[in-house]
Amino acid sequence: MNNLLDNKSLLITGGTGSLGSAIVRRVVTGEYGLPKAITIFSRDELKQADMAEMYRDCDYIHFVIGDVRDFQSLVDVVRDADIIVHAAAMKRVEACERFPDEALKTNYLGASNIIRAIEYVPNEVECVVGVSSDKGTKPLNVYGMTKALQEQRLIAANNGISKTRFICVRYGNVMGSRGSVIPIWQKQIKEGGPVTITDPSMTRFLISLDQAVDTLFDAILHAEKGEIYIPHSLPAASIGDIADAVIGGNDCAVQIVGRGSGEKIHETLITSEEVERTIIRDKYYVVTGAVQPNLVIDKEYISNDYVLNAKKLRGFLLSQKIIGI
Repeated sequence: MNNLLDNKSLLITGGTGSLGSAIVRRVVTGEYGLPKAITIFSRDELKQADMAEMYRDCDYIHFVIGDVRDFQSLVDVVRDADIIVHAAAMKRVEACERFPDEALKTNYLGASNIIRAIEYVPNEVECVVGVSSDKGTKPLNVYGMTKALQEQRLIAANNGISKTRFICVRYGNVMGSRGSVIPIWQKQIKEGGPVTITDPSMTRFLISLDQAVDTLFDAILHAEKGEIYIPHSLPAASIGDIADAVIGGNDCAVQIVGRGSGEKIHETLITSEEVERTIIRDKYYVVTGAVQPNLVIDKEYISNDYVLNAKKLRGFLLSQKIIGI
């Protein structure tokens, strides 16, 4: 993989987010090759300024203010791209529930605008990888519904655009990412509590930022058109156990606030309908477009089946440097 990006132009939509920042951090080490350019496309000028200062010596990193909702601003950056990581998203569940039209514009129409821009520009974009979520499988909330639509829109684009390979990655909660629950709890603990928990019995898949980046680049390297890459053997944990591990020895009250609108008890990464189209490739389940002769998974890939006990969860969070000793 150390020459995957050699002399390539990489475009990252939503590039100032947690995932985009992690991608850039890894790419500048040279482990994926030496790119010709990295374009960070987002609408957050403050985060762009912070990133620009961090990488002020990297003259091949470019920052562009723009919005995936705006077709023309995408045309301006897509015309120079070889590989596109589409990470831009409106992803806070409660915000998407309150403003469904806005979620649809960003999460679905944003993907549609990328496809339209690729059709419009003369250059041949090699690959687009869409970043999806377990909330997009059997969705109950607006965020999940828009991510499911985004997946389908990108996969379907393979039928009309032969010059580009459209693929997706799908995984669970990225631990420690901005806006995720662990940093919120850590802030609450620092302020003396209480730590607010929706429902202690809910379970969630756990993945680190580096694992998310690994999944993304493995998909770019190996996925065929229309495939969805999903890490197998992802650990999961109950919300209550995660909160206990984060609180640790801190004297901090816990407040149960109840599940919000559209929140599921357990999350699903592969549905029963997708099982028959799933293969294993290296460390990943791959959902393909065709029924497979041999089943590699015989039931839904659901978080409740992979729950770590409290001791193993603490060790896992320590190993990922999410909590301290």
